[in-house]
Amino acid sequence: MAAPRSLPREVYVLATVAFFVAVGYGILAPAIPDFARDFGVGRTAAALVVSAFAFMRLVSAFGSGGLVDRFGERWVMAIGIGIVATTSAAAGLAQNYSTLLILRGLGGVGSAMFTVSAAALLIRLVGNEQRGRASGIFAGGFLTGGIIGPVFGGPLTEISLRLPFFVYAGSLTVAGLVAAVALRNTALSTAPVERRGLRGSGVGTTLRDPAYRAAVGANLAVGWTVFGVRFATIPLFVTEGLRLGAVWTGVGLGLFAAANALLLWPAGRFTDRRGRRPVLIAGTTTCGVGLALLVLPPALPLFLAAMVVAGAGSALLTVAPAAVLGDVAPARSGSVVAVFQMAADVGAMTGPLLANALVDSLGYGAGFGLTALVMFIAAGLAVFMPETRDRNVPSQGQA
Repeated sequence: MAAPRSLPREVYVLATVAFFVAVGYGILAPAIPDFARDFGVGRTAAALVVSAFAFMRLVSAFGSGGLVDRFGERWVMAIGIGIVATTSAAAGLAQNYSTLLILRGLGGVGSAMFTVSAAALLIRLVGNEQRGRASGIFAGGFLTGGIIGPVFGGPLTEISLRLPFFVYAGSLTVAGLVAAVALRNTALSTAPVERRGLRGSGVGTTLRDPAYRAAVGANLAVGWTVFGVRFATIPLFVTEGLRLGAVWTGVGLGLFAAANALLLWPAGRFTDRRGRRPVLIAGTTTCGVGLALLVLPPALPLFLAAMVVAGAGSALLTVAPAAVLGDVAPARSGSVVAVFQMAADVGAMTGPLLANALVDSLGYGAGFGLTALVMFIAAGLAVFMPETRDRNVPSQGQA
């Protein structure tokens, strides 16, 4: 078997940009609720500042995809980063709650523009034989930044609740400069391709492809579990279900992140060599099994094992759905990418609400059981999808 080709330099540039975006957000996130509370509002109003960012990301994602299709990935990325940086700095100067809420909502629009354009750009930078590894490297930038950011966020918040907003704006400025300088002369593939089993390039047409539906379903399950329940339900389970201190929440989430980080690169290589379908099935099933362990009577060893198993499954789900997306998306794919990203945002918003509602009425086992069921449904979609690794066939006359 021939050695895999090296990834393009631009993949590492995008990963660096993702790192600076994530490290800045990790610094800012712990300060937002306390800063909002400083204006004399209640806990619900403080949480609304966080939700406003997520909600505006969701509702503006599809429009961001249309902008990518019309103006190109690099312009939309630059403007999106600029919007988040500007609104974050302005939020640090906010003198009242309403201003803070509006500025964080506008920041969500810029965040959607960055996320959709970066994913669409990654699709055009690499071919099918590199897509899994490229997805892993890009996600690794986010993961590393997300781990490092909160380490500095707490101390900076102790100095001033406003300071993290300016540090976040600064990290975004660095991210924007890296992207502007390193990507300005990048040649992007625009070669037409024939798609086996898929006609046209619209979102409606693409949704009829079972592979795309499986990728979207897996991303919804990832949003529900990794970005939602992991942060909104797990900490409560540790303190109320296991009756342990918050330090064990950190240990459990740390094990989840460590398992994810250790398997990202191998998962990407396996996805490129063996195909997307087996990795997608393994990822959803493994993550579902990890969640199902939490349905059993609470016990610390079981909780720690569940975090390791679910974290390992999440690593596979970091690369495989994104690789499928790249395989099935048309050359200009902003809208198709946007729907994929929106699925994760929907999962992240609805998952904690529904899971915690079941926790309130039936207990933690029911909440985790529902979350595991969502992951197993995604596994079912993966079982019935076709393999997509070799789907793109160059048109006649193309090398």
